[in-house]
Amino acid sequence: MKEQLGEIFIEDMEFFAFHGHYDEEKFAGNRFMVSIYLYTDTSKAEKSDNLDDALNYQVVYAIISDIMRHTKSNLVENLASNILDALFTRFPQLHEARIRIAKLNPPMGGKIGRVGIEIKRNRSEVN
Repeated sequence: MKEQLGEIFIEDMEFFAFHGHYDEEKFAGNRFMVSIYLYTDTSKAEKSDNLDDALNYQVVYAIISDIMRHTKSNLVENLASNILDALFTRFPQLHEARIRIAKLNPPMGGKIGRVGIEIKRNRSEVN
């Protein structure tokens, strides 16, 4: 069977969490928006129509939700890296991933809709 690389995505997952450099962010919390793009061989799932042959995005959401809600990072860069590490560990069939994390209404002294980070990593870059 020929490998068929597909993109699985979950966009605009919103979480209330306590990530940030400043004490007020760690105490009061903030809203975050997360989008994930996962690149994996979809050929088997395309033919079988069986969830066991697919990269289960319900599990992806559960991993992201757990990290967002139950860990604390000073920087969104660290948060994004931790999520990618967990996904590459859980899904050996994952070839590449791209994550975007935005902090909504960041406390920066002015009206700002969001700030964030986007990181792209492939399997060969995983330690």
